[in-house]
Amino acid sequence: MSGTAVVLMSLALILSTGAEDKSRLYRRPACGDLRVSQACPLNYSPVCGNDGITYVNECTLCVQRINVWTGIPMLKRLYANFKKINEKRTPFCVELVEISTSCVMAKSKFEYVKNFEIEDTCLRNCYIVVRLDGRNFHKFSKQHNYIKPNDDRALGLMRRSASSVMEELEDIVIAYGQSDEFSFVFKRSTSWFKRRSSKLMTHVTSQFSSSFVFYWKEFFGEQPLLYPPSFDGRVVLYPSNKNIRDYLSWRQVDCHINNLYNTAFWALVQKGGLSTTQADERLKVNETMPNLVKLPQEEERDVTVTRTRKKVISHFCDLVGDQFWKEHPDILESD
Repeated sequence: MSGTAVVLMSLALILSTGAEDKSRLYRRPACGDLRVSQACPLNYSPVCGNDGITYVNECTLCVQRINVWTGIPMLKRLYANFKKINEKRTPFCVELVEISTSCVMAKSKFEYVKNFEIEDTCLRNCYIVVRLDGRNFHKFSKQHNYIKPNDDRALGLMRRSASSVMEELEDIVIAYGQSDEFSFVFKRSTSWFKRRSSKLMTHVTSQFSSSFVFYWKEFFGEQPLLYPPSFDGRVVLYPSNKNIRDYLSWRQVDCHINNLYNTAFWALVQKGGLSTTQADERLKVNETMPNLVKLPQEEERDVTVTRTRKKVISHFCDLVGDQFWKEHPDILESD
């Protein structure tokens, strides 16, 4: 019995010592509040990332860490060993990393499962649109007593959530939203998450959903959030400026048509005394009725969100015409 106890204690000591050695090998780089757009100093003070890349200095490693959105630990020691490659003095971080990672990540017979992962890198030179839609929001809006036909609290919350996404992901150049949907347009030259559609879609969706919950009280006050909302996402690529403008125009025209219908529908219910079924039948009989409803410009319930270098800005504007695009020439990249 005592022999077994001694063996187990020895094993525990060996394992903990190994973990201690590995923790001394790496440390997180000191990135602070660094942004991707920030310029790094030109001093040559090479550091080794555990991705096998030699970085000019710690700042450049931080920029790469933000770009790929992953924690690249840095080799704790700044190795002074160099070898000549094509007459250039280059730290051999690759060799050192190969040695160190052999301790950190052991090979196993189960690694073959990585081959089942699907390559989902988005095509180059295309705008990447991540479009979110609220899941079963008809039920959600009813249970949370949304005001019909338009609830300014809900629209404000959607706008704030979209701004949160743009504040987090600086390569989103414009976003457009209506009702329970929002479209986020990444610039054509983005390299965020190595252009992996699954990474882009899941990050935008999770950031938007968590922001919706986080800012709920700011817009709905003491009205409780009865259950977590959910949003689904999709990724679509648009290769030209005309394509991306036509996409945004399509969504805005769709908003206009739906808003006209909803305004007429709820006028028949709230002011005309009809049931929802009767109002729907009335509009089916007279399909021109919504077109007779004239809305003031501020009643169009959509919003366009853009950014300057310093902040995210909301606009209530026409995306179909040319005026908005002339006033914001920096949104679209040259074809």
